[in-house]
Amino acid sequence: MSVRRPTTAETATGIGVAALVAVSAVTRIGPSGPEGTLGPSGAVLLVLLAALITARRIFPFGVLVAVNAVVAAWFVLDCPGRLITVAALFACYTVAAERGWRLGAAAWAVTAAVSTVVVHGTLDVAWFDDRAVNALSLELAAVALGSAVHYHRAYAKGAREEALRLRLRETEQRLEIARELHDVVGHTMVTISVQAGVATHVLERNPDQGAAALRTIKTISDEGLAEVQALLGMLRVDGTAADRGGLARLDTLLDVTRATGVQVELVVRGERRSLPPKVDLAAFRTVQEALTNARRHARPTSIRVSLLYGDDVLEIGVRNDGAGESAPSPAGGNGITGLRSRATDLGGTLHATRTGDTFEVTATLPTPAVDR
Repeated sequence: MSVRRPTTAETATGIGVAALVAVSAVTRIGPSGPEGTLGPSGAVLLVLLAALITARRIFPFGVLVAVNAVVAAWFVLDCPGRLITVAALFACYTVAAERGWRLGAAAWAVTAAVSTVVVHGTLDVAWFDDRAVNALSLELAAVALGSAVHYHRAYAKGAREEALRLRLRETEQRLEIARELHDVVGHTMVTISVQAGVATHVLERNPDQGAAALRTIKTISDEGLAEVQALLGMLRVDGTAADRGGLARLDTLLDVTRATGVQVELVVRGERRSLPPKVDLAAFRTVQEALTNARRHARPTSIRVSLLYGDDVLEIGVRNDGAGESAPSPAGGNGITGLRSRATDLGGTLHATRTGDTFEVTATLPTPAVDR
């Protein structure tokens, strides 16, 4: 696992803290501490301090332990001043900010123990005098601040992830609605076109057949308009296209196709049962789009629709004759592509094949049990 490099800001902070301690030691400005000289050993400790503060966000707890060791060495070697204890505050804050309050509490315990022993042993003062108590209080405040920052970051991250999930959900719903509109409008308009053509040719010669075609246009128009209104309504409320029903409307769908003069055979094998809403709708849309493609691209005289209910799968087949060169490519246009995408989203498959003048759409959809 690769270890990230410190950022420029982290490096600048490390150098800045070490420089501040060095200036305090040379000028004797700052809180009083050991009275010795800086010397080579103090310079080495400052270099180590700069490196540790630079790496504090990469190895928070390890850096805290090392920083406490450097602080203890500073006092033991009698290096001047005690501003170096600021480095321990940085380390406590970082552990809590990066790892949470539990490790922050452990960091405070380690630092408190080191500072208490060092102050007592090197400055020759009583246990828990005012300097030790002040150090403990500042270390605790650093941990508290770091913990607050940690949980604020976690909350902000959760809020961003939730917002992203909501945007993805909205996008998926709109794509689903767009797919539904394609299926509904495509099926409706093709049926209207076929029936209007029939009415135009036979209205004068066969008024009854022309009137039947017009009634079919009226029926399919009303159904299509109702579906479109329902789908548009879902843009204003929290709903999904899976609430639109499914195979319960299959007989009506087949009757509309029969009204165009095409023989439609329905074959059902296995026990018909309730399906999950999304699977039920996908099955209905598969048959609907296959029928629409047959009327749009071919001149079918017969269509065979088959449903096979397995234990945990539904197999769908729609086969029509009259598929000439105008039939859709097995790769599929927008309609077939949308059906294939719908099946894939549910964990199923969809294939379109053409053999001679026969075109067939087959789909397999998993059917998990429905809670009753």
